[in-house]
Amino acid sequence: MLAKPITSYRPYWAKRFGPAPILPMSRAEMDALGWDSCDIILITGDAYIDHPSFGMALVGRLLEAQGFRVGIIAQPDWQNANAFKVLGKPNLYFGVTAGNMDSMVNRYTADRKIRSDDAYTPNAEPNKRPDRAVLVYSQRCREAYSDVPLVIGSIEASLRRIAHYDYWSDKVRRSILVDSKADILLYGNAERALVELTHRIAKGEKVADIQDIRGTAFLRKKIPEGWSEIESTKLDRPGALDKPVDPYEMKMGKSDASCASDEAKKTELPAGVSAIELVPNTRLKAPKADRSKQVVRLPAFEEVANDPVLYAHASRVLHLEANPGNARALVQKHGDREVWLNPPPIPLTTKEMDYVYDMPYARKPHPAYKDAKIPAWEMIRFSVNIMRGCFGGCTFCSITEHEGRIIQSRSEASILKEVEEIRDKVDGFTGVISDLGGPTANMYRIACKSESIEKNCRKLSCVYPGICENLNTDHSALIQLYRKARAIKGVKKILIGSGLRYDLAVKSPEYVKELVQHHVGGYLKIAPEHSEENVLSKMMKPGMGAYDEFKAMFEKFSAEAGKKQYLIPYFIAAHPGTTDNDMLNLALWLKKYDFKLDQVQTFTPTPMAMATAMYHSGKNPLRKVTEDSDDVPIPKAGNVRKLHKAFIRYHDPNNWPMLREALKKMGRDDLIGSGKHCLIPAWQPLSSKPVTTVRGEQLERTVRPRRPTEKKRKYS
Repeated sequence: MLAKPITSYRPYWAKRFGPAPILPMSRAEMDALGWDSCDIILITGDAYIDHPSFGMALVGRLLEAQGFRVGIIAQPDWQNANAFKVLGKPNLYFGVTAGNMDSMVNRYTADRKIRSDDAYTPNAEPNKRPDRAVLVYSQRCREAYSDVPLVIGSIEASLRRIAHYDYWSDKVRRSILVDSKADILLYGNAERALVELTHRIAKGEKVADIQDIRGTAFLRKKIPEGWSEIESTKLDRPGALDKPVDPYEMKMGKSDASCASDEAKKTELPAGVSAIELVPNTRLKAPKADRSKQVVRLPAFEEVANDPVLYAHASRVLHLEANPGNARALVQKHGDREVWLNPPPIPLTTKEMDYVYDMPYARKPHPAYKDAKIPAWEMIRFSVNIMRGCFGGCTFCSITEHEGRIIQSRSEASILKEVEEIRDKVDGFTGVISDLGGPTANMYRIACKSESIEKNCRKLSCVYPGICENLNTDHSALIQLYRKARAIKGVKKILIGSGLRYDLAVKSPEYVKELVQHHVGGYLKIAPEHSEENVLSKMMKPGMGAYDEFKAMFEKFSAEAGKKQYLIPYFIAAHPGTTDNDMLNLALWLKKYDFKLDQVQTFTPTPMAMATAMYHSGKNPLRKVTEDSDDVPIPKAGNVRKLHKAFIRYHDPNNWPMLREALKKMGRDDLIGSGKHCLIPAWQPLSSKPVTTVRGEQLERTVRPRRPTEKKRKYS
């Protein structure tokens, strides 16, 4: 059943004269608006920036447009409940999020070290949010006003909606719904669910009784009547698989005796005579069950916490039940309570996307921050989000788990209108739009050719191992958008900063030409992630053949335009499935093409990602998971992760001692020396300076360290 469109709701609460210039963060601002109280108070771990790229602003403006009075408490002092009382008691509920990023990813590096800055905080000041912010904020809200309903959401809550592996504590944790003691959790693109929930609470319904909204999770004691329950192990059986019993085999106990039918099989039959073959009756099929009343039972928290194979199995089943067109409800027992997940939300239509992004955003940080610099705002202030979702399904990424595989695109008119607003409203605009993109730069308006096939599909990716024949790869809508955007008066340049899916782009040479000749500012970032096929298969990424094809197009069209431009590839170190030899081969590939990468991403196991299930279990959930499944090599040890990172930065003298030792252990002493084929030299400089990069990595220049045999120069 299709969900009710956002725009069809009518404000239940008293209408006001118009939107607030910016949503209030203090009692004084509430007084200026004539409010005695807020209907909803939103708590966030980010600074409040009134821009649609920031979840708090988007949600706040959406609820405001529905007639509700919304206040925001940004980055509160979580040491006590006082900071959660500054706007008074909300009439309807507290809405709690950690912000645009997971708080643990935001605060810690891939090596579990605390970061020295926070891009979502004024002046990048660190330590302005707690670990596991949703849990801490929820507790303080309960302390402030224990009788106020508590709604949690955003990416931190969304990706922790079931029992999940937590990299930072190295254990499986309970659903965040249980630990936060929230009344309800909204996951994924939650605008429609949020609006419906808010109107129903405003009309007097209790949150505990609202259990029929898609994209929500809540606790219940038992499975309600009228529902049929399916064990996930019957859908995708884990553990050791027993040989199916042959009903015509009459072996008893441990006896090796065979029945007469077995002996008959061995007996030669007369010419022209054949044995009777028993064919199962395929015509008598049970009637199809109503999937809208089916719930899939995942292994309980206590089971997945103690059995990594069951954890990988649960992860696989959750991902298979992710298509809104055919997904069933999921349930997972936590002690004596059931965590119930309704099916994912129906993707927003173009009209609804426009409705959300066309709100009267101030497009700037709250005035309380004065002249403070907020790095995340500086990065996106001149960019436009044109779509949501990703059908790539990369195992290390959580975009698909949060935003879904079905692309949700804004209309051309809405996007162009936002470009004009940036030109007219945003201080410091010089005529350059830094990005027209989203989770992926070139998935705008790309979808399955058939709605029926799309609704019934259970594939984890539309582009792996190859691009699905049912996927429409036409880039013409995006090409037209680029042309119209750069034709807007006052716009000098449109750059594309979002990640590009190059295996998709090569299906449209016209798009690649348009991109390369008009929308690249000297260099273009793309992400092959690795060079070795066995690692790429664990990532669900295309082979290097697609990269080579795109690189050839990129260089051809750059030359035609008379431009010197460069590709900047990104790679991941220490991804599940990677061996030392894989990293060595990647380093040799980088050296062959003279890439000297300055920034390297080390794999971080984030909640709910398929690669995280690999990391924790040592099994591959891209296939059926059993005890006998092939083990996936997992680079977990700190020294191994450092070595894998060092291979990618083979050119850094600080990494040479570690690489020499590793190459000797691997029997590759031939790669140590001064020959052209060698990866690293045999000598070590007395001191090493940091590598500097100029524009593209091919332009990188490093001062050659002095050999120990060279004499020091004397200066007067």
